[in-house]
Amino acid sequence: MTHKDAHQKNLRKGRLSHQGLWYFITTSTKSRAPTLSVPAASQVVMDSLKWMEAQGAIELIAAVIMPDHLHFVVCLRDKDLPSLMHSLKSFTSHKINELLGRQGPLWESQYYDHAIRTEDELKKLVHYCLLNPVRKGLVDNFKEYPHWYCVYEV
Repeated sequence: MTHKDAHQKNLRKGRLSHQGLWYFITTSTKSRAPTLSVPAASQVVMDSLKWMEAQGAIELIAAVIMPDHLHFVVCLRDKDLPSLMHSLKSFTSHKINELLGRQGPLWESQYYDHAIRTEDELKKLVHYCLLNPVRKGLVDNFKEYPHWYCVYEV
């Protein structure tokens, strides 16, 4: 087992997901490739999150699609985390590979999740999510970045 494999196994330890709880989730593209810098690819991811919300699987609060990763804040409704992430990654991989004429995995198999326990923590994580393009130097104001969503007026 490599160090990376051991680390990924540790990411799964103690992972519980409960419907009705809020989660901050981050997942990266395979080898951090900037595949999502293509606007149409980012749109596939955003449309998929919004479709899952329309289907009642999640309540989407905020999302930012960066060139090589995705941050989003959701409340689980009709899915647990592993099912949500499998559905999201499987569908978007297929669509984006088709769109870009590529093959192979789009996403790393693992993801980071953090259960949000307080309103204050929810606000901080939404803020963190939205400011990611600013911290990465892509824009001066997150509202200038084209691949973000927030249910709140910001």
